[in-house]
Amino acid sequence: MSDRSVSKRSQEKQWYTVIAPEQFDRAELGETTADEPEQLYDRTVETTLGDLQNNASENNTKLTFRITDIGSDAVYTEFVQHELTRDYLRSLVRHGSSKVESFETILTSDDYRIQIQPVAFTTKKADHSQEQAIRRTMTEIVRETAREHTFDEVIDSIVEGRLSSAVYAEAKSIYPLRRVEVQKLRLEARPEEVAAEEDTAVDVDEDAVDAE
Repeated sequence: MSDRSVSKRSQEKQWYTVIAPEQFDRAELGETTADEPEQLYDRTVETTLGDLQNNASENNTKLTFRITDIGSDAVYTEFVQHELTRDYLRSLVRHGSSKVESFETILTSDDYRIQIQPVAFTTKKADHSQEQAIRRTMTEIVRETAREHTFDEVIDSIVEGRLSSAVYAEAKSIYPLRRVEVQKLRLEARPEEVAAEEDTAVDVDEDAVDAE
């Protein structure tokens, strides 16, 4: 392909500014390009919390957004994932201590299905029963937080560290903790997708009853 053809194709592409959701103050996430606007739907954009807050100490937190709406020269996104970097998580591991993890898939008060993965690091090696008690406490607090708060509120509580602090305050009485983090939060299904799955499940159950 000639340089002229490449140049012509580049000129045909349109650039769009990528905008974060309202809860992230509509911050600019960068730019993206496409031949046709429809190509942008569901494209994901990754940044760090440090970039959004202009705070280098938060660069260990990765945020992922998905494009859901397209304007004339900008595209708008929804939040889909919060994740700590592997290097940061490795830095929290200490010899002779315990790492206690939990994986919870739950519904928020406004019916978003999310997966939350909290993790606690103890000061020294905890025994099995203590690890179980810490995990049980993390699970209870995470489930209660989701049940009582909207999707946006849960995101805020994780980004601002409130959920981690709540787990730390409650679980440190079980065994001394050095750190509690939420290593990952992922959006698994929107309310309309959850409702559609429930409708399908009901249809299947009704068919099974009829067959009997």
